Amino acid sequence: MKTLLILVGKTTDKHFQAGINDYVERISHYMPFELVTIPELKNTKNLSEEQQKTAEGELILKQLQPSDTVVLLDEHGHEFRSIELARWLEQKRNTARRLVFIIGGPYGFSPAVYARANEQLSLSRLTFSHQMIRLVFTEQIYRACTIIKGEPYHHE
Repeated sequence: MKTLLILVGKTTDKHFQAGINDYVERISHYMPFELVTIPELKNTKNLSEEQQKTAEGELILKQLQPSDTVVLLDEHGHEFRSIELARWLEQKRNTARRLVFIIGGPYGFSPAVYARANEQLSLSRLTFSHQMIRLVFTEQIYRACTIIKGEPYHHE
């Protein structure tokens, strides 16, 4: 199973980027994993939030294949403990050809992206910046991989 993480806009904080790169490299030892960054929209001052979500949504949907299992990182999504996320990821490995996680832009997702999604996942009831959630999420995917392999990274 190939796993993608689609991001809207570059990670601008160099410290977050260094951490993300570290976890992406670690994850790649367990499974094929790729980051796909969709460029930020230009001239957004002239766009409403809905117009911005729609334009970002069109760019996101272009990255998807019909057979993809699409999971949105969304505040209203299902919350897992780390061990539950590992079990869920292991189950997806057996059923999905390509598992695609998406972290949207600052205003969330367009209705078209919600309609295309198979599931929604929330990492916390707390609110994190879109930059920070990228680091938190890649760490959690790495943690799930180590749990699946029975490695000592995660402690109960």
